[in-house]
Amino acid sequence: MRPAHPSRPARRRPSLRPLCSLAPLLILAACGGGGGGAGNGSGVVVVPTPPVISPSLRGSLIGAASVVPVSINGASVNTLEPAVFKQFLDEQQKLSSNITGTPSCAVTTYTVKYHTVGSAGEDTEASTAIMVPSGGAAGECGGSRPVLLYAHGTSVLKATDMSKLSATEPRLIAAMFAAQGYIVVAPNYAGYAGSTLGYHAYLDAAQQASDMIDGLRAARLSFAAVGAKDGGRLLLTGYSQGGYVALATQRAMQTGYAGEFNVTAAAGLSGPYALSLFGDSIFGGAPSSGAAAFLPMLINAGQRANAGLYGSSAEVYEAKYAGGIDSLFPGALGIGDLVAAGKLPNDVLFAQDSLPQTAGYASAFGADHLFKTSYRDGYLADLRANPCNTSNATPLACAPTQSLRKWLVKNDLRTYVPTVPLLLCGGDSDPVVPYKNAEAAYAYFSAQGKPAGALTLLNVDTTASLGDYADTQLAFGVAKGTVRLTALLEGKSGSEADQAVRDSYHAGLVAPFCLRATRDFFGRVARP
Repeated sequence: MRPAHPSRPARRRPSLRPLCSLAPLLILAACGGGGGGAGNGSGVVVVPTPPVISPSLRGSLIGAASVVPVSINGASVNTLEPAVFKQFLDEQQKLSSNITGTPSCAVTTYTVKYHTVGSAGEDTEASTAIMVPSGGAAGECGGSRPVLLYAHGTSVLKATDMSKLSATEPRLIAAMFAAQGYIVVAPNYAGYAGSTLGYHAYLDAAQQASDMIDGLRAARLSFAAVGAKDGGRLLLTGYSQGGYVALATQRAMQTGYAGEFNVTAAAGLSGPYALSLFGDSIFGGAPSSGAAAFLPMLINAGQRANAGLYGSSAEVYEAKYAGGIDSLFPGALGIGDLVAAGKLPNDVLFAQDSLPQTAGYASAFGADHLFKTSYRDGYLADLRANPCNTSNATPLACAPTQSLRKWLVKNDLRTYVPTVPLLLCGGDSDPVVPYKNAEAAYAYFSAQGKPAGALTLLNVDTTASLGDYADTQLAFGVAKGTVRLTALLEGKSGSEADQAVRDSYHAGLVAPFCLRATRDFFGRVARP
């Protein structure tokens, strides 16, 4: 995580809103929370030893694919024709088609259930969306098409479903890719959209890659039934959590499934690839916005994977929050509702007197905080004794003993070198997933000999270095300025207008422009 500059002004009291910011352009992150789990109410998580799934069952279908209609003006529509899709886009989010481009293809969305694994190797159900293009002139929508495997952003809503185009992220992906001739496969992840798993394996690289692979297998088994024809070009991408998942999936395909999957190119967008660096920065005194939600999700995932992150949640969290925190996500309640109900603090992680504190992050320290000072002190003691991230070439040449740090190192993606063209995209003022993650991954891959021509690092929030993505960078600047100007016209102060940009930055601003850059990038290596 990028350290705050000493002269950076103190932030106002942070909130969990950046996970679900309402931007005037496009919003990618979904919001929610709550739900069931395997906690026993005492703060001790009971993780039973489940039967391990048979490898032959993974990716197998549970029933047939079914079409998911879209409701437009009260009518149920199975296939969105280009003109209707454009109107639908702009009605749902003003000027959306200016960013995504005008749809060239009709799009029909299906959903299918499949078998996959949980963090402990147990059998579970999950589902994936399949977006199929059709129509169009000159064959750009029909026949053999490239397949785009998409990993979605963080959500705490158990109902999150990429086949529902009424939601912003699925609609954006359908417009960006399916409506431009890509077959899109977008797994919902185990734990969501009717999955039988009672938790979500958040940033568990092995489980999330397995889930994505199984979702693609199930989609391939359904292609003939839904009228999709795989053209042999496989592209991987995702945003935020999904950026991490996309790279974890590419790594798994390259190192463990090379005979089954032939990836053409990949793009990671605003993902926490350098997970060890990310965690060390947060506990080191520079917490990211939204950390009061995503850190418990991450810790719970490690606990479910039998990583032994704690004996009781009371070792980690203050008593007010320890009971039941393992079963909050994903669920039915929104983050705001969880904060109002006293289930989560408003993004205050550490005690007021807990040290160190990076300049500009004072509001992440207060009386109503999430983590026990003793837990943070133990983390920091291990960080001092066993530092990681001391060089670009060998960032994980370290041996932490603290359980969470060990889990973060295990799931850090700086362990291989992608053999396919790779784009890393983000914005350098991101308060949720700092751009330092992309820079650190880029530096590692470069240090390992990844050719510059096959590795691209794109900061959409700069005009200092314009190249192949100049149009996207310039458009991003206009969009960011529009958010600030809108706030000023609404009577907000200058600092409030700046905060409006900050609240919109990760989900509402960077997301659509990095996705547009990704489409340009894929167009160069696998044009539909």
